[in-house]
Amino acid sequence: MSPERRLTGEVASTGLAIGPLLRLAEAGDDAGPAGDPATERDRLDAAMDAARSGLAALAEAADAMGAEILEFQLAMLDDPALTETILPAIAEGALATAAWRTALEALVAEYAAAEDDYFRARSADMADLRDRVLGHLAGAAAEVEAADGAILLARDLGPSRFLGFDWRRLGGAVLEAGSRTSHVAMLARARGVPLLTGVGPVAAGGGEAVLDAVDGLLVLDPAAATRAAYAARREGADAAAAAAGEALAKPAVLRSGERVRTQVNVDDPAALDDALLLASDGVGLMRTEFLFLGRDRLPDEAAQLAAYADLLRRAAGRPVTVRTLDVGGDKPLPGVSLPQESNPFLGLRGIRLCLERPDLFRPQVRALLRAAPLGPLKVMLPMVAVPDELLEARALFAAELADLEARGVAAAMPALGIMVEVPAAAIAIERFEDAAFFSIGTNDLVQYTLAASRDSGGRVGRLADPLDPAVLRLIAGVVACGRASGREVGVCGDMASDPQGVTALLDLGVRSLSVAPAALGRVKAAVQGHG
Repeated sequence: MSPERRLTGEVASTGLAIGPLLRLAEAGDDAGPAGDPATERDRLDAAMDAARSGLAALAEAADAMGAEILEFQLAMLDDPALTETILPAIAEGALATAAWRTALEALVAEYAAAEDDYFRARSADMADLRDRVLGHLAGAAAEVEAADGAILLARDLGPSRFLGFDWRRLGGAVLEAGSRTSHVAMLARARGVPLLTGVGPVAAGGGEAVLDAVDGLLVLDPAAATRAAYAARREGADAAAAAAGEALAKPAVLRSGERVRTQVNVDDPAALDDALLLASDGVGLMRTEFLFLGRDRLPDEAAQLAAYADLLRRAAGRPVTVRTLDVGGDKPLPGVSLPQESNPFLGLRGIRLCLERPDLFRPQVRALLRAAPLGPLKVMLPMVAVPDELLEARALFAAELADLEARGVAAAMPALGIMVEVPAAAIAIERFEDAAFFSIGTNDLVQYTLAASRDSGGRVGRLADPLDPAVLRLIAGVVACGRASGREVGVCGDMASDPQGVTALLDLGVRSLSVAPAALGRVKAAVQGHG
């Protein structure tokens, strides 16, 4: 028996799996000589048609997130520009396979080199499309049937290939390359599929493995003791998942009988399952960056209004809290020139950018004012440090409301609150008398309080602890101010999605949590088990 080996990787989607490791085949090339150009053109057309049919079938069966990703590939297949360099190469005698691969790899590289995160993520989608058509050109056989509980191993995995597997039967996946920000990682998280990325070359396949997508480990040929330990961990995880499933359908009530509001964070409404939304107490954080990123132009007032109105409709009377545009720092805005800053995390970002650039802010303000009569809408401002920022934003809202009403357009002033993520705001929270509510963004509050980036590893990463006494003291001060003034204090950062963090927040008096949708059940279970 081979000795146990351990490889480390990046956790893209959490979970544990034990099972046979199955390496997936890579897309290949033709081995034979080139046919005449007309034959090669026909082969390419047939392969693209087959890819189109397969993608359309997957998109029809996929959820909104999966369908949106696949629709990008379908649009690329229908774009005449895609074959502009391929057809001349075939006419000059190139194999359809070689011409397709050369053209698509150039596009993959072009997308991967883009400055915008959206386009970099699309490079994996282009690689997925490349490999799907190559498979049809090479006459590749159907995917090998995997045993129940199998852990799939690949250099990388495209979204269409991911969606082609029955993940109810499989244990998870390990990628030698890949990234936790890729579309496959997003799909895996949405489906609860354990996924480890960036483990490097794996000289294995066919043997048993343990996928530890909690601590970031792939254990090859696990020893009996290792297997037993992980089997016990998985049994505990399964029990916790079962408890979370039961808790999901019930209100989050402490043992004392006190109700805790449990809402969900929304990055992109298309990725939010309606069942989870209706199992929550509403939306505690709707990030609006999805409306702005990855587009050729900025969204207009009508497009933004449509997005807010749709989520209010889906929430069926539950409150929806929208965060105004939060870009700058680590979130550049395509098509908008921002100043070069030596430390953008301490620069023109969040509400600072919106107030500096009212041309960006006014369409969003007007869309929010017009959405307010459609349901219980709340609006919160990010990165607020001093009361004047709230007052300036409120004045802009009031001016735009007056203009809309003067023109007979239905509109209303929503409750306007602030995100508490700058230590200055938390320390002197009593200064924000005009805030209707407070929502604590623990991710930024932690990194600014401890001067430790939340994305760092090693010594710096260990400092970014949401349970640090300094952070807890700031949260406690905000909660006390909220109680004294009768204003709601919620927490919408990652700390609220972690059961250990939930326990600490409840002890501090927090009674409103907004969490990642996948964490809603386990957070409710943590609340229900708390004294």
